[in-house]
Amino acid sequence: MGINTVTRCRDDLRAGESVNRNGFTLIELLIVSVIMGLLVSIAIQRFANTKEKTYLMTMKADLRHLVTAEVVYSTDSLRYTTLIGTGGIEYRVTTGNTGPAIALTQDGFTASMGNTNTSKTCSIFLGSTALPPATEEGVPACR
Repeated sequence: MGINTVTRCRDDLRAGESVNRNGFTLIELLIVSVIMGLLVSIAIQRFANTKEKTYLMTMKADLRHLVTAEVVYSTDSLRYTTLIGTGGIEYRVTTGNTGPAIALTQDGFTASMGNTNTSKTCSIFLGSTALPPATEEGVPACR
């Protein structure tokens, strides 16, 4: 009975009947994996740009907080300061941000900072002495 079944299957294949197969062929799997690889490479590039923007936004936010702290300090003492902590302004930077480097000017101050995850830096100023890339007073800019 088993031999007749095998012979009959061979005869069916020769007659042009299709075989009911389960699964995918190797070429189908390869094509799908190549398409997935292309999609992942596009997504990684977009994700890298998003991370860079996040670092810049944290630096800008920290510089805005610095301006607020300096204005509060100057309201009490009638001057700006370069001191952070005891005897100066109450201010903390976000993890990963470096600085700030604060310099006093005749009528205000300038400040810049970086981030350990990017080579770009951001700056801000109050008064008439601009610190590139910042060109508007009180508005942080990065390059």
